[in-house]
Amino acid sequence: MANYDVVVLGAGSGGYATALRAAQLGLSVAMIEKDQVGGTCLHRGCIPTKAILHAAEIAEAARHGAEFGVHTILERVDLAGVRSYADATVARLYKGLAGLIRSRDITVISGTGTLLPADGPDAPPRVQVGDQVITGTHLVLASGSEARSLPGLEIDGRRVITSDHALRLEQLPESAIVLGGGVIGVEYASAWRSFGTEVTVVEALPRLLPNEEPELSAGLERAFRRRKITALTGAPVADVDAGEHGVRVTLSTGRAVEAELLLVAVGRGPRSAGLGYEEAGVELERGFVVTSERLAASTPRTYAVGDLVAGLQLAHRGFAHGIFVAEEIAVAEGKLDRAPVPVRDRDIPRITYCDPEVASVGLGEEAARAEYGDAVTISYDLAGNGRSQILRTAGLVKLVRAPDGPIVGVHLLGSRVGELIGEAQLITTWEAYPEDVAGAIHAHPTQSEALGEAHLALAGKPLHVHG
Repeated sequence: MANYDVVVLGAGSGGYATALRAAQLGLSVAMIEKDQVGGTCLHRGCIPTKAILHAAEIAEAARHGAEFGVHTILERVDLAGVRSYADATVARLYKGLAGLIRSRDITVISGTGTLLPADGPDAPPRVQVGDQVITGTHLVLASGSEARSLPGLEIDGRRVITSDHALRLEQLPESAIVLGGGVIGVEYASAWRSFGTEVTVVEALPRLLPNEEPELSAGLERAFRRRKITALTGAPVADVDAGEHGVRVTLSTGRAVEAELLLVAVGRGPRSAGLGYEEAGVELERGFVVTSERLAASTPRTYAVGDLVAGLQLAHRGFAHGIFVAEEIAVAEGKLDRAPVPVRDRDIPRITYCDPEVASVGLGEEAARAEYGDAVTISYDLAGNGRSQILRTAGLVKLVRAPDGPIVGVHLLGSRVGELIGEAQLITTWEAYPEDVAGAIHAHPTQSEALGEAHLALAGKPLHVHG
């Protein structure tokens, strides 16, 4: 039986961040992973999908080059070549990450880890991997998430697929239905449309990206219409009929849509079943591990990070969780003197990498009114921004302010606005007032000027805003 200070079950963003920080703090660490270090984000999520979206951006630029006086021809989209580019990007990052983990003397144990019940109230947590039992003074659950489907809907990997299958497609469909208008759904819809696929997005809720501000959803839907992406919102699915040559989706309204394939992108659920969590006494709710504000699970010296914890399902949230938990453990082990600050979902930036991009951080208008009793908002149209005009993008900056208080939310729509989210996060987490940001000088011409202009307007001295 091998014993460590910290045993991490899972090597995705949350798991490897825990391991790296814990090892850096002088703790002995074992990380158990049945697949490859890096998890879904590196191998099947963030990195390969964003590489595909970049390739789609290039295809779009080539198709519309004449609008900028550069006459280009888009000969074809070589999906095998796109996959090769994405795979090479993943491989480089994986090689670097694996080398970093080796350099920190972290023990990586290959296999499926199953949590065992503790021998007693003071006994250390135990994980079984094959014939081996691993014990740790502290245990971190980081088994991540997996693609969800709808009850009764069979994923055949051919006509009805998930995002995992979409990454490995050998040829582009001429037409596709994307079931789900959340982040994954609109990103794939955007990429496939840029590659030339006819795309219909079906969303049961009233609007695309229902977790974002209504103005951003409305702007994205207008942009999708201009790109000839059909969005059917407020339309739950009644039936799916997958045949040899295509798929037919019937909506609750009675309308039917047909395409070559159906991408099921209705979100991801926690990967907690069959890993011994409940049997070991770990409290679950809807499959998520129930934790305290400090990410402690219900069993002693056990923590959970990332997608296992209900809330935003983002790689950088898991990464932040991992660092926090490693430092929390280090305090308990006398390696650190000061307890870390808990991670709040409201402080985590969110980006949807469709065209145009959607990015936000902090509270929306409705949430701010619920918390503060009222809220002050302002929207600045990117039509007044020089760089946005150069990029030919429509969009907006929406600020949400507590009454007579700081900025508590920044919400962005437009090409490349994801690059602005770093400044937006500083504004909200450092609780800046409009006057603080209005006094900062933003370089011209940049889209960051739009942030400055919006804060100038909220500070009562608008410049490029019509009265």
